[in-house]
Amino acid sequence: MDISSEFLSDLLIGVARAQNALIDAIDRANPGFRNTHAVPILNVAANMRAGDPRTIDLPSRILLRLQGRVAIDPVAVKADIERLSAATPVAGTPAGAKAAAAALDDLNFNVKL
Repeated sequence: MDISSEFLSDLLIGVARAQNALIDAIDRANPGFRNTHAVPILNVAANMRAGDPRTIDLPSRILLRLQGRVAIDPVAVKADIERLSAATPVAGTPAGAKAAAAALDDLNFNVKL
């Protein structure tokens, strides 16, 4: 089964909206929860201090974007998914094996006297 970047971005946005609904419900029951507890924890989970976000940071970053007033852009999420999937070859695939072999080609363990 092949999953397109557009389908994956829509799926991640949908999951983030469901999680945002829970945060909204908790914030209504306990005012201030969003800004006091949820957003600081999401900043840590989204690894916002990193200049180059990783794939595991993307779902948290999407949920963090939903905490603001700006609407989330599915095209931007799709671009992030494509950028992240193109940057890292998966181990166990031919592209990943070639990348690992290329990284090992530069190693030199000869002892210099």
